[in-house]
Amino acid sequence: MKSTQNTHHSDHRALGRDLGIFATDPLAGSGLALWLPAGSVIRDELERLARDIARGDGCVEVHTPVLGKRALFERSGHWAKFADDMFPPMQLGDEAPEEQLVLRPANCPHHAMVYAARPHSYRELPIRLHELAPMFRAERSGVVSGLTRVRQINLDDTHVFCRPDQVADEAARALRSALHAQEVLGLPVDYVRLSLRDEGPGYLGDAQLWAEATAALRNAAASSDLAARSLPLVEASGEAAFYGPKLDLQVRSGDGSDGSAREETIATVQLDFVQPERFDLRYDGADGDSHLVVMIHRGTVGAMERVTAALLEQYDGRMPLWLNHVQLQVLPVSESADAVAREFVDALLAHGLRAVLDADGSLGARIRRSRERRNYAYAVLGEAEIARGTVQLTDASSGWRGSLSHAEAVAILAQAYADRAAPRWPVAVSPDDETPAAHRE
Repeated sequence: MKSTQNTHHSDHRALGRDLGIFATDPLAGSGLALWLPAGSVIRDELERLARDIARGDGCVEVHTPVLGKRALFERSGHWAKFADDMFPPMQLGDEAPEEQLVLRPANCPHHAMVYAARPHSYRELPIRLHELAPMFRAERSGVVSGLTRVRQINLDDTHVFCRPDQVADEAARALRSALHAQEVLGLPVDYVRLSLRDEGPGYLGDAQLWAEATAALRNAAASSDLAARSLPLVEASGEAAFYGPKLDLQVRSGDGSDGSAREETIATVQLDFVQPERFDLRYDGADGDSHLVVMIHRGTVGAMERVTAALLEQYDGRMPLWLNHVQLQVLPVSESADAVAREFVDALLAHGLRAVLDADGSLGARIRRSRERRNYAYAVLGEAEIARGTVQLTDASSGWRGSLSHAEAVAILAQAYADRAAPRWPVAVSPDDETPAAHRE
């Protein structure tokens, strides 16, 4: 799981500003990121990855409102635990306090309501409900920061409702998918944390349920072969959710404001025996009786904001091909090459690739501009290339440079994009010379 990417670990806030990834504005409010076009590409791709993994795991998509009655969160326990971190309730006329509406601090109560919308048999479990869902935290202005501490979090969120005998398998499935997501992203997970309760107040549920949940997560970690990934399992008291223990994928990314290493939980698997009891979430068992389900909270890709911040710092802003907002910048040397360059760009666009035609300024300036903007690759088209039906292509990430036909370039880039992988170029050449010899100024 350790990445071999040569990283600079720049601050994502500076990269986000310089590369046009996201912005903030006092008029919009602190901690509320404005996703700019380049950042929206990253977020869209992350959401697509999250959906692909969820569907591969048998999850079904749902959509739920960002608002809920105060009574909903009182029932779930969030009001008692997180009221200070929630936005104030909205009073509608002279309605009773329990009728007040609240921006949700978590998505699980709504998913509990989806499960409760109809009866369920033991034979149809597990049911896995997935949603790319926003939730809200009333972070104070002094602590919001970039994309890592925000007031709206857009989360890849799945809740599994299963029988007790399915818990270990479902937790292991969730952990494997979370690890797979980080491998695709190229983020180096430092360790898996088994987050346990401590002796302090605020935890819900009896000790026996917690012991069973903890044992199930240990079994899930053991069956996920963490050793093969060189990932230690570290137990941490006091890091559990208020409703149950969890497995957290921990990533150290960049430096904190005081110069220390900053650590983030980037994906998680949480067991919950409390919410099913509070919402009376049941299934009809083989014995004819009604039984409480077990609820598993799972996130694979994680929060769009935190993951984007980690990716920007991991890759110093030059995103992998599948995440990059400009996958190929096409540079005609002169006006006589514009028509062929446009045909090449159109072919790239027709294959779903993100390509742009850049004809403004000298070739050297345009190449520098492409590198400064952290575009993935650029292709030069001059008279010699037009005569041969080729482009001179440079992969700015790996340094690969070579001559390819238009069809070859499209096919290689399209395959790499589909695979979420680095392109497989046909030959290796020196990465030292940025400008093809025929086009040097």
